[in-house]
Amino acid sequence: MISVLFVCLGNICRSPMAEAVLRHKIAQKGLNEKITVDSAGTGDWHIGKAPHEGTRKLLDDWGISYEGMLARQVENRDFTDFDYIVAMDNSNVANLRKLPGGQDANILKFMDLLPSEKLREVPDPYFTGNFEEVYRLIDAGCEVLLDRIIEEKL
Repeated sequence: MISVLFVCLGNICRSPMAEAVLRHKIAQKGLNEKITVDSAGTGDWHIGKAPHEGTRKLLDDWGISYEGMLARQVENRDFTDFDYIVAMDNSNVANLRKLPGGQDANILKFMDLLPSEKLREVPDPYFTGNFEEVYRLIDAGCEVLLDRIIEEKL
């Protein structure tokens, strides 16, 4: 089983959106038995909370399920449990690198999946309010990531 972990700051906006979108794309391709997806935050402010209402509304609009998703914080074992760890911005990468096991982990910055985009980090809609822009980036990046996983691992 191939495993993907998306990481953002609080695990209520960007990373759960990416988790839900990638799960949806995996299901569409009939790959549920081959790829698993999770998300986590580097901070602990929102542990146990559902995704942000802006994320939920956008996912509802697109018919993408987020059922059962609750925020959690990154754990040291995540570095060995996941094949792909995808961070939403430079700060998340730096915070992951500070954790035990993070120094040597294979961490991918999400926007490296979309080299033609001007933005080099996924903006945090918790602060910008622009959930549509984040969805556009995440949808495109998840498509690239899934293609990469299929090519590299399946």
